[in-house]
Amino acid sequence: MSRPAVVESPRIEGMRIAGEKVFTDRVIEIRYPYTGEVIATVPKASINDVRRAFRIARQYKAKLTRHERYKILMRAGEIIASRKAQLARLITLESGLCIKDTMYEVGRASDVLLFAAQQALVDDGQSFSCDLTHHGKSRRVHTMREPLLGVISAITPFNHPLNQVIHKVAPSIATNNRMVLKPTEKTPLAAIALADVLYEAGLPPEMLSVITGDPTEIADEMLTNADVDMVTFTGGVAIGKYISARATYKRQVLELGGNDPIIVMDDADVVKAAELAANGSYKNSGQRCTAVKRILVHEKVAAEFTDALLAKTKAWTYGDPLDPNVDMGTVIDEAAARRFESLVKDAVANGARLLHGNQRDGASYSPTMIDKVRPEMEVVKYETFGPVSPVITFKDVDEAINIVNGTDYGLSSGVCTNRLDDIMRFVKELNVGSVNIWEVPGYRLEVTPFGGIKDSGIGAKEGVQEACKSFTNLKTYSLPW
Repeated sequence: MSRPAVVESPRIEGMRIAGEKVFTDRVIEIRYPYTGEVIATVPKASINDVRRAFRIARQYKAKLTRHERYKILMRAGEIIASRKAQLARLITLESGLCIKDTMYEVGRASDVLLFAAQQALVDDGQSFSCDLTHHGKSRRVHTMREPLLGVISAITPFNHPLNQVIHKVAPSIATNNRMVLKPTEKTPLAAIALADVLYEAGLPPEMLSVITGDPTEIADEMLTNADVDMVTFTGGVAIGKYISARATYKRQVLELGGNDPIIVMDDADVVKAAELAANGSYKNSGQRCTAVKRILVHEKVAAEFTDALLAKTKAWTYGDPLDPNVDMGTVIDEAAARRFESLVKDAVANGARLLHGNQRDGASYSPTMIDKVRPEMEVVKYETFGPVSPVITFKDVDEAINIVNGTDYGLSSGVCTNRLDDIMRFVKELNVGSVNIWEVPGYRLEVTPFGGIKDSGIGAKEGVQEACKSFTNLKTYSLPW
């Protein structure tokens, strides 16, 4: 379907190497998923560009005081808040996410900066007396946290073009580190805009570079460069495992995929549970590692819940991402939409029932609901990274736990029940990083620990507080007392 263009001419953006705008003869086109038009071009970096960025960062010794870091982060938050509509539109154009979702994302980014600013002020040292046993001494042991000696290499995905980036950049600044960031080539514009905001807020440009390029050309340099002390990555499992094997003897934080369930027990308020399931499935076009990707419903309330969720699904509007009344924009590209369409068709061919949706037009894909889904179907066995609500029924708590734990993922979960005994079983027995009672799997504060196990991550957590720990070295020293 032909749709009217939304930009008169594409913007031309440069990389940011220590604040310098760098352009190259080779470019990457950024397309608006809804119309397919080119809205911007960014440089295609060479390995030498990447090496120069790391070399500059490694040679720079950050000496910002805690108060100076606090002021930079707070000022950046003020600037972002003042440009909320402008930034949200930019994210919508590069990602296809609806303006409702991108306005929310910009608000979350301000929260990350606030928490990072507060963390910059935290006295993160400890003190221990040494005369605690019969062979002790009159001394005290103290600890302090220092920035890494080398540079943090950060790689981010398309699904939250600003928030995934700021979750890495803000803690790096709070801890006086230097970072070279490679946002995905699909949605790099918000990362460039964020860098400019931080420079404007007073960040020494050597502390942050943004490299744009083709990962097949430069990804290995991001992982193996001798100036890199740490790699922090958010994205798919296959790439995460490649990074884990390639970035040898470097600290790693890998936040990978999820196959997150919401569990609806027989005592649940099914209307409230359906509201959570719809929000968890369709917000951000279903493109979140913590989106609801499996809906497990007790057989006693399955019919009533299915009717309630179907009504929510039919009411969820989708279409023009720039229309403020639309609930859902596009997915990232047509290839992704085709994959969701294929997965749903395959499930239906194997016994699932299509209740609504599975309509595709380019990168536009409708909110989609299926039931009579079995755990072995590909649509729920692996991560379906789109707006699909697959309903699976179960007969008791044991079966629900077995179904949840029966995939390779272990990121988060939501549970709808009021019975404390069932709640505690889920908390203790689900093999996931988070269990949210009467909330979607994705619920969290930007400061709280976040991350998964199994194929969802290697145990290192994200969230501002945990990231600040990961981005620092702990030094111990002792003094006579």
